[in-house]
Amino acid sequence: MSSVKKIVIIEDEEANSDRLKRMILNLRSNYQIIEILSSINKSVDWLTSHDHPDLLFMDIQLSDGLSFEIFNQIELKCPVIFTTAYDEFAIKAFKFNSVDYLLKPVLKDELEFAIKKFEGLESSIGEKNTALKKLLTIIDKKEFRTRFLVPYKDGFKQIYVDSISYFFSEFGTTYAISFDGEKNLLDHTLESLEEQLDQKVFFRANRQYLVNINSISQVHNHFNSKLKVELKQLKNGIIISRLKATSFKKWLDY
Repeated sequence: MSSVKKIVIIEDEEANSDRLKRMILNLRSNYQIIEILSSINKSVDWLTSHDHPDLLFMDIQLSDGLSFEIFNQIELKCPVIFTTAYDEFAIKAFKFNSVDYLLKPVLKDELEFAIKKFEGLESSIGEKNTALKKLLTIIDKKEFRTRFLVPYKDGFKQIYVDSISYFFSEFGTTYAISFDGEKNLLDHTLESLEEQLDQKVFFRANRQYLVNINSISQVHNHFNSKLKVELKQLKNGIIISRLKATSFKKWLDY
């Protein structure tokens, strides 16, 4: 009989964590999901006060920053399978305890392959290198959105991504604000835009704003280690949380 494996999932979207949990348990009856964590802060607290699991499934882009920050705060003593929509982090993921890197939506056969790699870690070095080459190929082919078709008068018009200063969400509606101050309604969530846009150019500042690096005029230290960011097209600054401040500064300094 196979030994019981204790699993922790780090994922801030409940629908994604529930789906991943069901898939894992469907593939391995001897696996136990002992915890689901939704942020960097909660993950660090839990991993500091509990024995580390046999395997950790970790999303990269969490609501309070990049999950790589967890590795800066604790010494993780278990292998990791990254599950994320952001393939540009593939190379960085392999610098950590990575067994594999699965792009969302996670497919059953890819999850099965990743679990098998975890179960045969001693012979996984060659597989890991093969996976890295595969990911490099995916990244090379990655195409980012360059324009949107939006309603205009009695028809439609195109707006180009490089003309957009920032996106913001209000009462469930998303708007694109151009560098000349024009405001356009978009039929996209900020979450979907994060997946479609080049993350070297756009950063999810908080739950309400997705900003273009070229729109930033000044960055100020704010209380409790937060940051206040001034945008050229926005009268009031926006706040970057303490936990997200580090990844924001790294993004600016890339």
